[in-house]
Amino acid sequence: MKIAVTYENGKIFQHFGRTEFFKVYDVEDNKVISSEVIGSGGTGHGALAGLLADQAVDVLICGGIGGGAQAALEQAGVELCAGAQGDADQAVEAYLKGELVSSGANCDHHHEEGEGCHDNGEGHSCGGGCGSGQAFNPAITGRNVGKTCCVHYKGTFNDGTQFDSSYDRGEPLEFVCGAGQMIRGFDAAVADMEEGQVVDVHLMPEEAYGMPDPKAIFTFEIGQLPGSEDLTVGQQVYLSNQSGQPFPVKVVAKEEKTITFDANHEMAGKELNFRIELVEVK
Repeated sequence: MKIAVTYENGKIFQHFGRTEFFKVYDVEDNKVISSEVIGSGGTGHGALAGLLADQAVDVLICGGIGGGAQAALEQAGVELCAGAQGDADQAVEAYLKGELVSSGANCDHHHEEGEGCHDNGEGHSCGGGCGSGQAFNPAITGRNVGKTCCVHYKGTFNDGTQFDSSYDRGEPLEFVCGAGQMIRGFDAAVADMEEGQVVDVHLMPEEAYGMPDPKAIFTFEIGQLPGSEDLTVGQQVYLSNQSGQPFPVKVVAKEEKTITFDANHEMAGKELNFRIELVEVK
């Protein structure tokens, strides 16, 4: 069985007809055994439906999708689960557990009010914010696009505080350049580097995790959200929207009768600095 997801920066891209990448998962015994990111290869609903059929895809998970695309997928024999959002890998796992429900062809996809909350235990890091709020950027170009790149890097904020480093972990990061696996500014920096080259880049929020969205901060009555009475400020949890799809949030305030969540990425609105060393191109 093969499942394809419209893909950008680790998340479900929200417009089927404009997706540049799919992440395709091979599934056996209801478990993912491998996955790869592929280019869309063409434009238009019919071309994309044909691409999925050529890849022997059985199921498509996506965000917004129109009636014409649905018809093309039905003709190609591809099952559709539309209206999904958030982390692509988590969506596939939810589908395999029978927890992902198609909400239909809604091209204006937004978070709905949560119906339940589930403690994840750890913070959640996503690739670049919800695709529904992003502008359509031109394709990244360069000698390394489509190739597997191994890089060492160090990430810092403008005050010099380090937030991440592959050097500290003792192993380089490996990713397919231009496939949306990295934030756009990082991808673009590596796209035309040479092996052994080191570059310093400064990324504005639009090139990284985007700007915070005020609509992604919402307050509930504690009595209407079972389990929320045990949550504390600063805790990372998952809420479920009206379609049962999970999305990560952080508890940012809690009063006697209300609790407030923030669904923005923790680095939204931040300028980021990276020193990147291209170790190898495969």
